Amino acid sequence: MLKIWAVANQKGGVGKTTTAVNLAGQLVREQQRVLLVDMDPHGSMTAYFRQDPDTLEKSIYQLFQAPAVNLKQITESILLPTSVNGLSLLPASTAMVTIDRQLGAQKGKGLVIKQALHTQSDRFDHVLIDCPPLLGILMVNALAACEHLVLPVQTEYLALKGLERMMHTLEMIIKSRKGQLDYTIVATMFDRRTRAALDSLEMLRQLYRDYLAEAIIPIDTQFREASSRGQPLTTMQPKARGALAYVDLLKELQQNKQNHLRLVNS
Repeated sequence: MLKIWAVANQKGGVGKTTTAVNLAGQLVREQQRVLLVDMDPHGSMTAYFRQDPDTLEKSIYQLFQAPAVNLKQITESILLPTSVNGLSLLPASTAMVTIDRQLGAQKGKGLVIKQALHTQSDRFDHVLIDCPPLLGILMVNALAACEHLVLPVQTEYLALKGLERMMHTLEMIIKSRKGQLDYTIVATMFDRRTRAALDSLEMLRQLYRDYLAEAIIPIDTQFREASSRGQPLTTMQPKARGALAYVDLLKELQQNKQNHLRLVNS
């Protein structure tokens, strides 16, 4: 059965792409067939794998222009291989920034990605969606498609304020889903040498203890090295400190320890 997770936060620079890429890398190491979906018009994940979102002729943008009957064919025409065997990419393009303006009033456009992904359920075991930082059609599609949401939060004060905005967004999305959504908050870019990081982690534990992953993603310069090579750190240097943190996080998500902790539509 196809598993779909989304990685989201309404603040940029908190480790969304790094989290999606490295969880995907570890899933591939566990013999899973994995699809990464870049829903951010900035195309950070697309660029990570050496594709240019400014010049790509085919991207997720085409899915929103396609008739529903052609969704499977068009999805397959957009798919790109990556440098990692077993890992594929649905890339972003800068044209996606116009989707809200073009389609904002059209009905039925909130489920495009969910429908497209399920046309590939025989091809992949797992999907990870890298969300844009802004609430709009793209984020709505990602959250409608996923069964679990991963919320990376940099361990600094401003990132915690961004998390508050994201939680408000989740409440609105859940009302529109008429259901529930499991989520896990992940502390990222943690530097135990700084008081600010320690204080932020403690605040996360006080405010979101029931939803906070035990795994903490540390500052690790090897993330940058892996990015420069277009590889997940979890496949390039699986024993690196940062990679091991993502291995621990994946175990938590797979065990679904927080399955009983849900946002419920009230």
